[in-house]
Amino acid sequence: MSSVTESMSKPGTGGSTSVGSARSALISILGEFVAPYRRPVRTAALLYALTGLGFGEAASRQAIARAGASGLITAKRDGRETKWSLTERGHQLFIEGTTRVFPDASQAARWDGRWLVVIVPVPESHRAVRKKLYAAFRWAGFGNPSPGVWVTPHVDRLAEATKVIDSLGLSPNTVSFIGSPAAAGISEDELVQRSWDLEKIAHDYDDLLTRFADKKGLSGEAALFAHLELVDALRQTPYMDPHLPDVLLPGWAGLGVVKRLQDFRTEWAPAAHAHWLSIARLD
Repeated sequence: MSSVTESMSKPGTGGSTSVGSARSALISILGEFVAPYRRPVRTAALLYALTGLGFGEAASRQAIARAGASGLITAKRDGRETKWSLTERGHQLFIEGTTRVFPDASQAARWDGRWLVVIVPVPESHRAVRKKLYAAFRWAGFGNPSPGVWVTPHVDRLAEATKVIDSLGLSPNTVSFIGSPAAAGISEDELVQRSWDLEKIAHDYDDLLTRFADKKGLSGEAALFAHLELVDALRQTPYMDPHLPDVLLPGWAGLGVVKRLQDFRTEWAPAAHAHWLSIARLD
């Protein structure tokens, strides 16, 4: 039995993980190690990565099955094995996600002063709808200064917000508009403070930097699992950081932290991808 086959015959040894769920881990695996190569990957390779991150085999298989059912990936039998490929929809989602996770830094310096405001009341009893709305709007960079009110300086995300609202059946009770703050009411600075917990965001960034800063000289599966945890952490940053224009948040330390995390990703990528290619038999 070859060393690669032996390593595939047992779960990875990444141990416990900071990745929140098997689904989140799978999305990070697909985006980082499957999408770039556009080649089918065996179930065993996905299970190796997921179990190596600390998830049980049952939870890992369920995450894979659900990704298939959602249309993100599609399965094809190859002899006794099942191989998975990203669908075109899956590829498009990862392209859009990459743009959001790794935004053009120069965009923060360009802003015309307009805000997109969406007023969409959702009753407390509709918890599932509220959860989906909150997740989608956070991903889109919206803040929530008061109940039912969502704001973002990224006015180009109106179409994205509209799609979310329509999909949740909230259009009949939604009001949206684009404009600049008027003199009445709270100041723009206060609007920012109420819409986002900037102190918590800064603290979360500090935690991320502390978690990954001491990982050096990684190779093999250690590089693979550390890289996946980092990629997953970076993928979550749009949910917590709206990437506000410089004029609204001058000297924002989060930009520097994200840059350092991206540097770690670049540094670890060769070793992580080399190990993945050997495990997935793509080398």
